[in-house]
Amino acid sequence: MSGKTGNVSFLSVCRFRIDLWLAARSLPWRVSGKSLDQILAMASPEGHLDYPGLAPEYISRRVRKSVRRPLFMRDRRCLREGLLGFEFLRRSGYDPELHFAVEPSSIAKDRIAAHCWVCLDGQPVVGDRQGDQVTILVHRSPADRTVH
Repeated sequence: MSGKTGNVSFLSVCRFRIDLWLAARSLPWRVSGKSLDQILAMASPEGHLDYPGLAPEYISRRVRKSVRRPLFMRDRRCLREGLLGFEFLRRSGYDPELHFAVEPSSIAKDRIAAHCWVCLDGQPVVGDRQGDQVTILVHRSPADRTVH
């Protein structure tokens, strides 16, 4: 198989799609009751190179498609996309960054407006910054995490 999936076998692409589908459906239960540190550790698998050769664009497109109609976490679509995109890009051999930002004007309100997106080499690949939000955290790998 070539093009959108690189030099990856049909079987590997099928396994990726099944794993992503299962991960997307189980995400609400996997993150329930966990701290942000625990959730980020879950999305940062160490030593798992399960899908080498998959193109970042293909992974991004499949992640967006997998969270298109959520039953749970409807109001946290960017978090679902961000966590899944980050995890599956890492499992494909990439070194993504998961960015978290807040809307400054929402800080004084009852509910903070937050957003997240995934970048590779400084370029957004899953989601993107929205408006004048301020970045508060950039998660890389467990060994290289930066807080702003």
